[in-house]
Amino acid sequence: VTWCSPGGVSSLLQQMLASGTGALLTSVFVTPLDVVKIRLQLTCCCCSVSPPGKCFLYCNGLMDHVYVCQNRTSCTSWYKTPTHFSGTLDAFVKISRHEGLRSLWSGLPPTLVMAVPATVIYFTCYDQLRDFLRFGLGFQGNHVPLVAGALARLGAVTVISPLELVRTKMQSRPLSYGELRVCIRSAVARDGLLSLWRGWGPTVLRDVPFSALYWFNYELVKARLCEQSGTPQANFSISFTAGAVSGAIAAILTLPFDVVKTRRQIQMGEMDTRAVSLKRTTSTWHMMKEIWAELGYRGLFSGFLPRVIKVAPACAIMISSYEFGKTFFQERNREL
Repeated sequence: VTWCSPGGVSSLLQQMLASGTGALLTSVFVTPLDVVKIRLQLTCCCCSVSPPGKCFLYCNGLMDHVYVCQNRTSCTSWYKTPTHFSGTLDAFVKISRHEGLRSLWSGLPPTLVMAVPATVIYFTCYDQLRDFLRFGLGFQGNHVPLVAGALARLGAVTVISPLELVRTKMQSRPLSYGELRVCIRSAVARDGLLSLWRGWGPTVLRDVPFSALYWFNYELVKARLCEQSGTPQANFSISFTAGAVSGAIAAILTLPFDVVKTRRQIQMGEMDTRAVSLKRTTSTWHMMKEIWAELGYRGLFSGFLPRVIKVAPACAIMISSYEFGKTFFQERNREL
């Protein structure tokens, strides 16, 4: 079922195509930023040898992924390259010159296998839920995008969480599909079925509030910009601006959850790759207290600037591409 909205009608398949295209474009533009960030972090500790099962976090602008580095030989090639950089611009120049431009997009293909479906589920569910609440149930008001955004992200995180665990295990050592099935069965037998959703809690605590705040602010800013420009429907620049502003606001307000989620994601990734059974998990609130006691409020808001610099353009590119795709299909549908 596709619920009609004032901006026109786009089918479920067309919404999926638009969100998938937006996901690809976002990844292409944002991935180099994270590759450079990780390489800069490595510069500080490039002389030390990574312990077995060492993990680091990689993000292509759509979702986070744990990358496994068991040792210097099995770690992904772009991570283990021992180059020294003096800053971000220097890193871009040296990587491009000495390793080729393709190195800036290293690690992108395997993450797209999960990131694109997750984004398609998320954006399509949001549009369907929002239109159902407005035109199917008759709800009006600013709370509609807030509720739809929260529910859509909750569904996407729940579907993707087990796949991320599987991907991390496959990356830690070469496994056939048969061996992987045995590995997952033994993990479920040892830690229970819910172990497949390990890390779901911190992810939900960060992503669901982020999504609710993002869509709430996006719809408000978009409506205000449309009103000021006198256009009945948002164009590319309006969607881009609204996406950047709402993404930055949501990123700032949910930063403490992002800090905790990142720490737990790396911690659990290393436990998975070392085949360590996690008998007792540290709660999100307990970890927040630990960070507060250790580093104060600055610890909970660490990485403020890098997160905003990465999230704002990623949100802007994704939503403007998605809206452009939907508009394209809506105009095409009117012509048919």
